[in-house]
Amino acid sequence: MTRDIPASIRREAQSREFQPSIRVGKSGITENLIEEINAQLSKRTLVKIKINRGLFERKDIDDVWAHLAKETSSIVVVARGNVGVLWR
Repeated sequence: MTRDIPASIRREAQSREFQPSIRVGKSGITENLIEEINAQLSKRTLVKIKINRGLFERKDIDDVWAHLAKETSSIVVVARGNVGVLWR
């Protein structure tokens, strides 16, 4: 399913200036959160998401990113710990 991610998209996703526009708080991954990610992805190609520390076990974080990508029909460009960037 992973498409080749253009270098320009990768660069933008890794840019320090690119701030998270979605935070996953104590309510976790809800239907509203998925809808918000979808809404932002339809307005722009990249969405940076930050998950509050301690919300998920470190070993589960990759599964969380995979789940969010699947639910929003997007691709995880970068996921470093509790911060990730989705692209559609």
